[in-house]
Amino acid sequence: MLRSVLIGTGSALPRRAVPNAELAEKVDTNDEWIAERTGIRNRYIADDDETTSSLATAAALKAIEAAGIEAATIDLIVLATATPDQTFPASATIVQNALGCNGCIAFDISAVCSGFLYGIGVADSMLRSGAAKRALVIGAETFSRILDWEDRATCVLFGDGAGAVVLDARDESGDAPRGILATRLHADGAHNQLLYVDGGPSTTGTVGHLRMKGREVFRHAVVNLATVLNEVMAETGLEISDIDWLVPHQANARILDATAKKLGMPAEKVIVTVDQHANTSAASVPLALDAAITDGRIKPGDLVMLEAMGGGFAWGASLLRI
Repeated sequence: MLRSVLIGTGSALPRRAVPNAELAEKVDTNDEWIAERTGIRNRYIADDDETTSSLATAAALKAIEAAGIEAATIDLIVLATATPDQTFPASATIVQNALGCNGCIAFDISAVCSGFLYGIGVADSMLRSGAAKRALVIGAETFSRILDWEDRATCVLFGDGAGAVVLDARDESGDAPRGILATRLHADGAHNQLLYVDGGPSTTGTVGHLRMKGREVFRHAVVNLATVLNEVMAETGLEISDIDWLVPHQANARILDATAKKLGMPAEKVIVTVDQHANTSAASVPLALDAAITDGRIKPGDLVMLEAMGGGFAWGASLLRI
């Protein structure tokens, strides 16, 4: 069976790290308040010369190097972002040009924090259908550009960064095939006003700022994420206990803990980087995945579940064997 096999990962962060103590100098907050409620101790903030596309390109280059391939062999680029460089063209085309693989399929996808999962789902479908043979899927954000720095309830939660994976269409068979085994995606626009940006070209003509009702988002996140993970397990015929690692969207530590408990997963099987990176939206899952592969926790043959939920609401999960 033709499957999308992960052959390389990479990540990139802005130069400037901003710990809670530094943020407290500008915002009415403190390290203890942020850490206790969110688990966040640090985030990275992009400087003026660092953009979504530049971070995406840096992450892509590392993923390509890890895969041991030439950029010219990539025939599909999917860039998940809610903070593109421009309204158009797609930031994926900027990355494409920087990599030198001009002429391949390249487009952006917008599903906010779930964007990388949506990107994985789209790329996997295209690889299995034969529309492409090798895909670069990137999650990249400069969320600091859309934060209201006077709203301490939201501005302390987010950071900037990028993560990328290379997927290769390969014939995989046997009892433990590598690659993406199943992906399930959902959205429910009825909850638009719980997590959104109050601007846009066709409404205000401005970029706007992020707005969030945190308690309501938390409640929906725990239920939706547990449900979609169980959907994926049902599709594959596997059990939660079969999962070696859960790589969740790094929204905050409380959501990570609550989701793991609802699934009955031990905390030591959950990859956590929210303390280092904060919530990087579409970049958080590939950033966490790359960190765990790079440090050796996730190994070849491991069964890994990716999951995320964000504005829209949009949520999803994907199970793959490394």
